[in-house]
Amino acid sequence: MKTFDYARADSPEAATRDGSGEGVKFIAGGTNLLDLMKLQIETPDKLVDISRLDLATIEETPEGGLSIGAMVPNSDLAADELVRERYPVLSRALLAGASGQLRNKASTGGNLLQRTRCYYFYDTATGCNKREPGSGCSAIGGLNRIMAILGASDQCIATHPSDMAVAMAALDAVVVTLKPDGDRRRIALRDFHRLPGDTPQIDTILEPGELITHVELPPAPKGKQLYRKVRDRASYAFALVSVAGVVSVEDGRIASAALAFGGLAHKPWRDPAVEAALIGQVPGAAVFAAAADALLKDARGQGSNDFKIPLARRTLIACLKELTA
Repeated sequence: MKTFDYARADSPEAATRDGSGEGVKFIAGGTNLLDLMKLQIETPDKLVDISRLDLATIEETPEGGLSIGAMVPNSDLAADELVRERYPVLSRALLAGASGQLRNKASTGGNLLQRTRCYYFYDTATGCNKREPGSGCSAIGGLNRIMAILGASDQCIATHPSDMAVAMAALDAVVVTLKPDGDRRRIALRDFHRLPGDTPQIDTILEPGELITHVELPPAPKGKQLYRKVRDRASYAFALVSVAGVVSVEDGRIASAALAFGGLAHKPWRDPAVEAALIGQVPGAAVFAAAADALLKDARGQGSNDFKIPLARRTLIACLKELTA
């Protein structure tokens, strides 16, 4: 591991000041960053430890939603009584991720910032534009079973690994940040992560030194909530396809729908066309098929991951049946 400087922040403001320089990384639970440093995929010159900041509380907002501190451990968030009661899709998504030990350590903010689990990103002997811009994408034409079928580019076909972020995208979560100049930003989670384009090495729209302080959820949505994760084994595996859904039915028609998908793209995927195909319709096979068509109209496999297209279709339709039953 490359040597680095270390600083422990005693306030969010101090963290952003210390974290604004080039080659600086924040560290909280470290469940992803430390692994990447050991492989010298991440080689920061300095780590700013934010693990002791007072950002580990879950509080109700005046509007009736929740404010979740960036340092809340995934286990605590999944077990919180208000989360389980009002946002079960989030609790289920968290419990579907990683292992109990990792959930005890991983933070809410860090979960959003974890990097892809693409085989080639972790293999420093191969080309990877996300790890080393301009070196090529070895997944294209290589082992790409877990890779993206939506929103990819000829520079990168990696997927985002988070389960929590998919549920938060369906819940219209907002990421609250603090910048080094003292300004605060509120970023809709659906806009927080980037598609690869020509710069796959840039995962989010955060600026240098910008610190996640909270994630805010709006008041609990109407309707039924569901999180379904299709994976190679029952635990400790990333999603091949996942669906976070919130759907309400009134007077026999779908009154509202929010659907986000994991395992399909470089970011949690939410397409307004999918929801538009459902709202106002009487639940049924034809309506569900139309939503799947909207989701997959631009889907593109890379060979080994072609199976994800019919798998995503079947998973979405099965979830819609359950959500509207």
